[in-house]
Amino acid sequence: MRKLIIAEGLPCSGKSTTARYIAEQLGMTFIDEGSGAHPADYEFDAYLTESDLGSFNAPQRELIAAQSKRKSGGYIVPLGAFSGELFEKLLKYKIYDFLPWEKERPIMLDKWRDFARNCNGGFVFNCVLLQNPMCETMIRFGFDVTVSEAYIREICGIIAPLSPFVVYLRNTEVYDSVKRASAERGDDWLNAVIDYHCNGKYGRSQALSGFDGYISALEERQRREVEILRGLDIESIVLDNPQKDWDKAYSDILAKIK
Repeated sequence: MRKLIIAEGLPCSGKSTTARYIAEQLGMTFIDEGSGAHPADYEFDAYLTESDLGSFNAPQRELIAAQSKRKSGGYIVPLGAFSGELFEKLLKYKIYDFLPWEKERPIMLDKWRDFARNCNGGFVFNCVLLQNPMCETMIRFGFDVTVSEAYIREICGIIAPLSPFVVYLRNTEVYDSVKRASAERGDDWLNAVIDYHCNGKYGRSQALSGFDGYISALEERQRREVEILRGLDIESIVLDNPQKDWDKAYSDILAKIK
């Protein structure tokens, strides 16, 4: 029985809408990115080792321990439960953004293992299998595609018992799509994604800057994602420019899944 379907693609490709549609049609649970309590991902959490916790004073340690879960040899700390000076100090330990790769990787794999072991019912995710790993391994750390592929392959091995299926929405008109979306999402969103993609190790290595640099990073990320996906032992469908005919795209997706 298929328990997991994942919609992947670049920003503004229609992933969340597509994932929600699939979930509604198949009677599965839709999980959007940024939902706040993702069963297979850490979205706004920090990770502290015992040594890290020791850098806080006694009252702070008690507050952190009371709100945290003991996982992966340390503490998973929900950042939304804190504010002020303590929040700012905890933010330096945020999963994604600040942890070194050798610490982040086993934490994320443990999260996937927990999800696979405890998965009841069927889920449709908006991204997390390709997008999140690629944003970390490629954009943030500047790793070679072989490192990205090896990590994603590890995740696929963990979720294999769930009979996963990936829907990839490939966009050959990235520039135009992001331009249209940025008008709706606003300058704050656009400036944040440009900064992330141009000032990570990949962006710096390519001397990327501004909107054009952001688009260049997205296009290369998409090329790598499709290449990796085609080499994985996982069922999938890659749709080119589904925004040109969503009715046909949705029909093709459901036919392939079934």
